[in-house]
Amino acid sequence: QVQLVEAGGNLVQAGGSLRLSCAASGRTFSNYAMGWFRQAPGKERVFVATISKSGDSTNYADSVKGRFTISRDNARNTVYLQMNSLKPEDTAVYYCGAGPGGFSMYFAGGYDYWGQGTQVVVSS
Repeated sequence: QVQLVEAGGNLVQAGGSLRLSCAASGRTFSNYAMGWFRQAPGKERVFVATISKSGDSTNYADSVKGRFTISRDNARNTVYLQMNSLKPEDTAVYYCGAGPGGFSMYFAGGYDYWGQGTQVVVSS
């Protein structure tokens, strides 16, 4: 089992920045690729970013490319999402997930473990 706990969500004005974190415990953190997804009210959980087990490969949804940065610290068992130039449409609950890696990381079904989520609200 892997336990994931997200933190860092907040209310922020458009154009502002937030850094989300996701702390993992349980099994070996570096054995898992990690991802961030988000879910707006009444909508599906959608892909935001993913990072490989070693951290040397990252991928982003087009909607956040150039504004968000995913990173990980395997020594601290933590993955981060730096969010800059935030827009009202970024408002959602943000979830981190852990999975085996590969193409399936673009889809919520490709993850074995999820955190409880952290709320981000961007005001206009």
